[in-house]
Amino acid sequence: MSTAAVDPGLLSDKSRSVGGNGCCAHKNGPGYATPIEAMSGPRESLIYVTCVYNGTGKQKPDYLATVDLDPNSPTYSKVIHRLPMPYVNDELHHSGWNSCSSCHGDPSAVRRFLVLPSLLSSRIYVIDTEKNPRAPQLHKVVEPADIEQKTGLAFPHTSHCLASGEIMVSCLGDKDGNAAGNGFLLLDSEFNVKGSWPDGELKQTLDLGNTGLLPLETRFLHDPSKDTGFVGSALSSNMVVISVQPLKVKNWILPEMPGLITDFLISLDDRYLYFVNWLHGDVRQYNIEDPKKPVLSGQVWVGGLIQKGSAVIAEAEDGTELQFEVPAIQGKRLRGGPQMIQLSLDGKRLYVTNSLFSAWDQQFYPEIVEKGSHMLQINVDTEKGGLTVNPDFFVDFGNEPDGPSLAHEMSGTLRLFLYYGI
Repeated sequence: MSTAAVDPGLLSDKSRSVGGNGCCAHKNGPGYATPIEAMSGPRESLIYVTCVYNGTGKQKPDYLATVDLDPNSPTYSKVIHRLPMPYVNDELHHSGWNSCSSCHGDPSAVRRFLVLPSLLSSRIYVIDTEKNPRAPQLHKVVEPADIEQKTGLAFPHTSHCLASGEIMVSCLGDKDGNAAGNGFLLLDSEFNVKGSWPDGELKQTLDLGNTGLLPLETRFLHDPSKDTGFVGSALSSNMVVISVQPLKVKNWILPEMPGLITDFLISLDDRYLYFVNWLHGDVRQYNIEDPKKPVLSGQVWVGGLIQKGSAVIAEAEDGTELQFEVPAIQGKRLRGGPQMIQLSLDGKRLYVTNSLFSAWDQQFYPEIVEKGSHMLQINVDTEKGGLTVNPDFFVDFGNEPDGPSLAHEMSGTLRLFLYYGI
């Protein structure tokens, strides 16, 4: 459910020029000069995952988990470090880096700090990943009182680096829970609150109508010469040019169940689009080489409310009853539905977690609140298309030292980046 669109840094040097005085005026900063160059980068070795205890009944702080992604490591597919936050009831949400490929031209810029907004407490945590990438440390806490005093904003949702060296954080409202209108705050390079996003001129409004209910994300193609983007509308389960039809169901709260598209992304070469249906339980891959005519090229079921053994039963078009076969991974039944996804730079590995928001997890998937969520890896066929679950990768957050937790955002390659062991 992230608000960041695409990593603005994965653009060409020409398109990122800021007149010679910004962070892109030189060479050899963080990240890559172009999306295609990024696809040839080294394989990911670590990933950081926000894990939530808020809303689970446990008075424990949320934490940042470090997961080993190196298949040659003895701790592959395991949590190797946990960094608890200093407070409880935060609801860590969508993380971002202090700098990224937006500053590829600035040799002084370093992708070192991970910025973690807390959706409910309105705190923002800054995590240092440079001293020990396998065991990151807390660097700074931005307090909600400071944010409120300087911006009037609250409920920070997603952080994202800017080419200026500042960090932009989207917020859902003000301290009283009202929609504030101007929902972005700015942090400077030292993580001090600068103020809110300056006023701008409204250029255009697009009404998506009943096919665009609850639009959560907008993502554009990475090629800077293209002006094409997609909007993921969760409730109506539409990608504007892709529609997931609701299923007629029995034994549920409504007679029809939407897919509920809660996250999507685009491969760096703009060939494939991936999205999840959190309620139905499938992950999809579409070929978008012709963006106006996407073609379903891969689909895999990794959970959902209508998997075999569930009380909820879907009705097929011919009137027969329908439930979907969901594989067990390492002897474990998959709980919940696919929610957040991140793609490796080369586009061959898709990582998936299954917690959306603790209150909604409790409503739709109480089992993951009780037993914890998990993280999967899906193998991607980038030649012909296709998705298959990797049976050797399974991170069970039901076995955490302080009890089952809810794994949500992964600091990954497209919007947020993985850590690469170089």
